[in-house]
Amino acid sequence: MKKITLSIVVLLFSLSANAQLDTNSTLYKTIKTCDSLLFTIGFNTCDISQFETLVSDKFEFYHDKSGITNTKVEFITSIKDGLCKMDYKPSRRLVAGSMEVFPLENNGVVYGVIQNGKHRFYALDKDEVTRLTSIARFTHLWLIENGKWKFSRGLSYDHINMEEK
Repeated sequence: MKKITLSIVVLLFSLSANAQLDTNSTLYKTIKTCDSLLFTIGFNTCDISQFETLVSDKFEFYHDKSGITNTKVEFITSIKDGLCKMDYKPSRRLVAGSMEVFPLENNGVVYGVIQNGKHRFYALDKDEVTRLTSIARFTHLWLIENGKWKFSRGLSYDHINMEEK
């Protein structure tokens, strides 16, 4: 009976040790700040410097509707020459309460995190009308490179086009 109880305690501890971070933890808040810099500042205002700073040189992005982006340069170019030149102003908003952060460790030292969540995309047209265009899930891999958090891999999937509904 002691072995079973001990096994259950070890199992529960190992599950909780690898669980998502508490939203009040420093690491969770750090990744939320990185997300905000990348999207609220970078994506929503076309501040390309945020992408240049935060995106890893080894970047890859997988999108269920537009395919694979293999490099940082290709990703930034697609934003600068595509997103930032649209007839409307695109905006991305993180769905409140959807973000989860899971630390990645090597011998007890954090080297990265997996960030999951949902986001909504909007369009502000020239008449100042905002409309919801799509909702999607995302998974981001953030790695520490030379002491700085870098957006290394991105998956954007399960897009629901709200304009077709």
